[in-house]
Amino acid sequence: MSAAIFAFPEMLAQARALGRSCGLPVHPVAMRRFPDGESLVTAQAHGARTALLLRSLDDPNAKLVELLLASAALRDGGASRVILIAPYLAYMRQDMAFQRGEAVSQRVIGRLLAQWFDGVMTVDPHLHRIERLDQVIPGIPALALSAAPALIAALAEGLDPATVLVGPDSESRPWVASIAAPLRLDMLVGEKVRHGDRAVTLDIPGISVVKDRPVLLVDDVISSGGTLIACAALLRAAGASGIEAVATHALSSPADMARMAEAGITRIRATDATTHTAATIPLAGVLADAIRAAGWLN
Repeated sequence: MSAAIFAFPEMLAQARALGRSCGLPVHPVAMRRFPDGESLVTAQAHGARTALLLRSLDDPNAKLVELLLASAALRDGGASRVILIAPYLAYMRQDMAFQRGEAVSQRVIGRLLAQWFDGVMTVDPHLHRIERLDQVIPGIPALALSAAPALIAALAEGLDPATVLVGPDSESRPWVASIAAPLRLDMLVGEKVRHGDRAVTLDIPGISVVKDRPVLLVDDVISSGGTLIACAALLRAAGASGIEAVATHALSSPADMARMAEAGITRIRATDATTHTAATIPLAGVLADAIRAAGWLN
């Protein structure tokens, strides 16, 4: 067998969808934890020369160790190439030491993955001062995909053409534009206005255009939801007829979701990069196309 997909229990549904898109078999990675917190990971290669190991790295501290154990087991079982498919890749935000003594987690995790995998694929990683993922994960193919095609396909169905897309901050501008342009929607981008060293407020230039129109907040990651809540307050005050949100990665807690609902965000959708309750938009097509282009089916 040339290639197969291997998935941890929480990602089996996504793995089966990816397997159908790629025409590959899917094998579960078995796992149990001992009372002391250690993990026992079992991953049989089933004759595959290329093992595509699927797992997102939300809750990364436990999952990272288990990924390394699975990679070792697959190699011991005969796989000559192990590729990590991590739709959500953690620890990418900290790309420099902002305070003396801080670890640069992006560099540490990038080098760790480069040692254990022959390639890494992720979706919309949270990079700031780094242009390409292969600058973070050296010496192996490191591919950062865009979720835009999946989001566009999901949003196009039943979309009100009067909808205004709103990005929460300046960093979101290129990403929001990549979705607004093919859908032919108006877009706005928020700006953080700093008042001294500590006080920061949010402004959305041109916000008056949302009066009596539906608004869709677009972001790469929804975690605490604080910025989206601040945006929603401005949009409600400007007369938006309704507010929803969509993102690549949903990481927010149930309490955060409740606060966003109280702020007037009536629906939140995200890709199935994680197993969050809002993760309803499939990434299988985007991942499968990139896996074929990378030559990882052979």
